[in-house]
Amino acid sequence: MSDWNLNNYNRKVEPRRFVRSFANAWRGILAAMQTECNMKFHFFATSIVLVFAVVLRVPAAELMILILVITLVLAFELINTAIEKMIDLVNPAYCELAGRVKDMAAGAVLVTAIGSVLIGLIIFWPYVKLIL
Repeated sequence: MSDWNLNNYNRKVEPRRFVRSFANAWRGILAAMQTECNMKFHFFATSIVLVFAVVLRVPAAELMILILVITLVLAFELINTAIEKMIDLVNPAYCELAGRVKDMAAGAVLVTAIGSVLIGLIIFWPYVKLIL
């Protein structure tokens, strides 16, 4: 309980602790990449989208939008993975409510992914039209 007292919020930032927090975050991202098929797919799709954006010379404003929606999808996938792992840790046996919570978290990823695909189509369509 000592970590939650107000005195901890007034202390100086310790460089080692700050750097360690970034290392922990990267470890979490890498763990998701290594164990989650959907995360691998999202990173693969991200690579393709960014390569096409560079090759087609997408303007900076549109590239920023692509990066924003990619970031949202990846973040939602990480949150979904964390929720699923936490539920499995707390309740390893099947539970209908836990299943619904997992489905809802996965649904949030799906909504974000569909939105990002639509935004990608809107951005890339003029370039595709020129090629066809």
